[in-house]
Amino acid sequence: MANQRIVVAFVIIAGFAGLLACRKTAPSSQLPNNNSNAAASPTQNAPVGGSIAPTGERFYFRGSIANNLKVEMNLVRDGDQLNGTYFYPRVGKNINLKGKIDNADNVDLRETDDSGKETGVFKGKWKPSTEEPNTGLNEIEGKWTRPDGTRETSFQVTQQPINFTASVSVAPKIVKEVNKEKHYSVNAEYPQISGDPRFDKFNRETRNLIMKDMAAFKTAETSSAEEPTADLPEETQTSTLDIVYDIRYATDDLISVEFGEGQYSRGAAHPNSATAVLNFDVKNGKKLALADLFSPNSKYLDVIAEYCIKALQDRARKDKEGMLTTDMIKSGASGRLDNYRAVSITKKGLWVTFDPYQVAPYAVGPQYVMVPYSALKDIIKPNGPIGNLAK
Repeated sequence: MANQRIVVAFVIIAGFAGLLACRKTAPSSQLPNNNSNAAASPTQNAPVGGSIAPTGERFYFRGSIANNLKVEMNLVRDGDQLNGTYFYPRVGKNINLKGKIDNADNVDLRETDDSGKETGVFKGKWKPSTEEPNTGLNEIEGKWTRPDGTRETSFQVTQQPINFTASVSVAPKIVKEVNKEKHYSVNAEYPQISGDPRFDKFNRETRNLIMKDMAAFKTAETSSAEEPTADLPEETQTSTLDIVYDIRYATDDLISVEFGEGQYSRGAAHPNSATAVLNFDVKNGKKLALADLFSPNSKYLDVIAEYCIKALQDRARKDKEGMLTTDMIKSGASGRLDNYRAVSITKKGLWVTFDPYQVAPYAVGPQYVMVPYSALKDIIKPNGPIGNLAK
C-alpha cells in the first residue's frame, strides 16, 4: 500500500485553500451554460483575459458555482461598470461578462456567447472577505440563473491578491489522469502566467513542483499495484491525488502560491492532506527559502515559533473539546525548519499552515496562524523580498 506523503514546502511569492481528497464533478447537464461543446483535454491550459474594459481596476476572482463547479473570473471595475470574462477550467473557454454594481454593492452581471446572445445572469453582493488570510480582499456571493430566471444555483468567488502592472493572463493548468489498471487517479492544477516573459521562470518552477510530486505519487502507486483490491469496498479501491492552489501574493517582483494536496491510498481509513508553498523572486528569477526573508543570524525560526506557539495555545484554551494539546503544539510548532515548510507571503504577514497531525489530531484538521509583520519587523531583511511589506 502506498505510503501517505507530505508535500515539501517550496518558496516563491500565495484553498488552500480548500483541500479535497476526492472531488466529484457534476455532469455536463448540470453545468450553467459554458458556451462550448468542447470536452476538456487530459491536460488543459484555461485562459483568463479576453475583451475587457481598458480602464478601471482589475480584479481576479476564483471560486465555484453550485459549490463544486470551479470558475475563474476576471473583472474590471470602472465606477459602476463591471466588464470582463469568466470560464470553467474544465472547459477553458472565456465567456463574456458585462454589468453594473450599484451604491449598495449589488452586482448584476450578464454573460453572453460569441454572437452576443445573453446566456446567463450573475446577481450577488460585492463584499469584503471575512476569512483569513483573505481579509482586506473582496468576494462576490449570490445566484446564477438563466436569462429567464430558471436553473438558479449559488455562486461564490473570492479575489486573488494579484497586482501586476502588465496586462497578463493568469490561468490554472489542469492535469487529469486516470489509470484503471493501476487503480489511481490524479487531478491537479497549478498557476501559469502568460503575456510577459518575466514570469517564464516562475511558470517552470510551478510546473516542475507539481510534476515532481505527481511522479512520486504514480511511482508509489505503480510499485504497489499488485496488491489485491477486489476484497476492498468499491469506494476505497482507487488511490487519488488532488492538488489545488491559492495565490497569496502576486506582484511584478514577488509571487507566493500555496498548494493544497489531498491524497488517499486505497484501503486506508481516511485521506490525508498536506501543504506546499512556493515563494518566488520574480526579479531575480529564483525560488526563495524562508531564510532569504530575514537578516543573517536573526534567529527568525525562534521568533516565528514563539509567536505561533502562543497563538495556538490561546486557541487551545478556547477549545472546549480539548483536541488541541500543549505537547503537540510545542513539538509541531517548535523552531525547527521542517515545522515551517508551509509559510506563505501575504500583504499582512506570513501565513503559516500546520498540516494535520503536526500540532493537532487529524480530526481537528490543519491549523493556521497569521504572523503579522509587526512581530517580525526587527528581523526582516530591510532590502529583502518582503522589506517593503514590513514598513
